[in-house]
Amino acid sequence: MFKPLKAIIALATLATLALAQEGVWSTKKSGWQLIDGEQRAAVFQFGEDYKSYLLAARSALTSTREVIRHARAAGFEEFSDSKQVKPGARLLVNGRDRAVILAVVGSEPIVSGSRVVGTHHDSPHIDLKARPFVNAPGGLALLKTVYYGGIKKYQWANEPLALIGRIDTTDGRRIDVSIGTAPGDPVFVIPDNAPHSDTELHSRTYQNVLSGEELDPVVASIPGSDSSVASEAVRALTAKYKIKEEDFVSGELQLVPAAAPADVGIDRGLVGAYGQDDRLSSYCAARAIIDLNTTPRFTALSYLSNNEEVGSVNNTGAASQFLNSTYARLIAAQRGTAYSDLDLRTGLRNAQVISADCNDGVNPIFPQTSEASNAARLGFGVTIKRYGHGFDANSEFIAKIRALLDKEQIPWQTQTPKVDVGVGGTIGGFMSAADMEVIDLGVPLLSMHATFEMSSKVDVWNFYRLMVAFFRS
Repeated sequence: MFKPLKAIIALATLATLALAQEGVWSTKKSGWQLIDGEQRAAVFQFGEDYKSYLLAARSALTSTREVIRHARAAGFEEFSDSKQVKPGARLLVNGRDRAVILAVVGSEPIVSGSRVVGTHHDSPHIDLKARPFVNAPGGLALLKTVYYGGIKKYQWANEPLALIGRIDTTDGRRIDVSIGTAPGDPVFVIPDNAPHSDTELHSRTYQNVLSGEELDPVVASIPGSDSSVASEAVRALTAKYKIKEEDFVSGELQLVPAAAPADVGIDRGLVGAYGQDDRLSSYCAARAIIDLNTTPRFTALSYLSNNEEVGSVNNTGAASQFLNSTYARLIAAQRGTAYSDLDLRTGLRNAQVISADCNDGVNPIFPQTSEASNAARLGFGVTIKRYGHGFDANSEFIAKIRALLDKEQIPWQTQTPKVDVGVGGTIGGFMSAADMEVIDLGVPLLSMHATFEMSSKVDVWNFYRLMVAFFRS
């Protein structure tokens, strides 16, 4: 019997991948094979800490809050006075509750050099429209939405969703919203069509099983004695949060998967969770600088930005002046009345930056979507991203990072997407434009941008180890 065409293609691709991994690359071992028993215990403990963060950090808002909470517990203080800027000082700068910079001031002047790990902690999700409540056929009420970031829309159907965010009112109140994250909470679900009645939908293509205007979850189903289901939903929510219906216009409310992070596989080697792109890098960056317990030679900064999934826009995204302004404040504190714009430009030019963001790994079901000889594999370490098209780091900086990886015995690999097929890029371009020396690094994920992504615990741990070593370099 002939094998199905899909199976033949997959086997051929796997054979190509095996042939492509010749020479030095064929001798590369999984990160799991390079650690001893004590390190393995550290990997699993780090994984537990990481899952705890992911459980609390479901958005840029909640990630900022969680990172600041941990930073303050570790002795970081809000940067408010130039007198704070002295060697060893542990400072934080809150970027409008949606971005954050943690800094440990080094022994050398900042103009002479610094070490930055830049990440983003927003993830694809579904936003509520300003007037979200509508009655729908079948006697139900739905929430009208607009999706955020690159998603496969069909993946969000039939998924228990939580509603999180904040509402700001005209009388100056801020109301935090969280429904669906606590045990016993109700959830929200985008209903799919039953296979018994979906014949007319069969012609829809892979990416268009659901359209953007169809990503509307059920919010309520019980009408009032003299009011509609949607009206009752509005009444219930406005009463719960003591707001008016118009207050939803000044709300930042988003739907995210309600499922908690979990181990994947009988060996518990993978973390499965929503939002790992790129709260994985953000956790590692924040944890690395929080764990920096000595004064580094060069000032270390962890920069967690917002809105990368939609172009790093707005005043909390990496395209803003938030990072540069923080540099200006720090350098001005050191230079005093002698400070000039040239000091800022010199400080940025002498900065070395890791732009950290996850990348896709070889998919065991669809290996043919990766370019076999330059694909990244889960468990095989930190990924040096080589995009081509002028987006790569300068060769001398790549060599410096390679030397650091080898010195610290951190496994590493490379990734270049298929030409004319794959794409890549992260916040590094904005920092490069400021004349900073930047390299894009990451670790691979499975099911990237899905509602439940998977990472290797040993990769997450090794990425953190690299960031610690980089801050100390």
